[in-house]
Amino acid sequence: MLEHYYHELLNFIARSTGCREKAQDVVQESYARVLASHGQQLPAQPRALLYTTARHLLIDQHRQQQRHPEQALDDTELAAAPGCEPERTVAAQQSLARLLDIVAGLPPRCRQAFVLYKFDGLSTADIAGQMGISVNMVEKHIINGMLACKKGMAGQDTP
Repeated sequence: MLEHYYHELLNFIARSTGCREKAQDVVQESYARVLASHGQQLPAQPRALLYTTARHLLIDQHRQQQRHPEQALDDTELAAAPGCEPERTVAAQQSLARLLDIVAGLPPRCRQAFVLYKFDGLSTADIAGQMGISVNMVEKHIINGMLACKKGMAGQDTP
């Protein structure tokens, strides 16, 4: 069942990173972690768990690069890696960092609802139950989060 999502997740991560080889590593690690934590018993929502795990791995890698930039790949190493264009990789990393900053800047309740919906894959009803608010309020938080991301990313394109 998990193999069904491999190519879908690989393509998603490759678009996010700009590097198919890095995406393969992230997807492989995601599968390894999901299988290690759940064994033969599949989780209730394996697709959501795989996507969430992969996103968290990307976030962890980004944070690691921020803390220890000297350990990040330099341009010559990126250029040597087949399938990875340095400009695309840097642009993707910058876009991801910008999105993470935008999400971090959301009001706390808005950020919580947005992260639960977009990153953890929970339904609006599940989020409403977890946060103790109405589904309508959850939807408003999610919309506000998406608008903030769209506005913040649009502002990035202008000099």
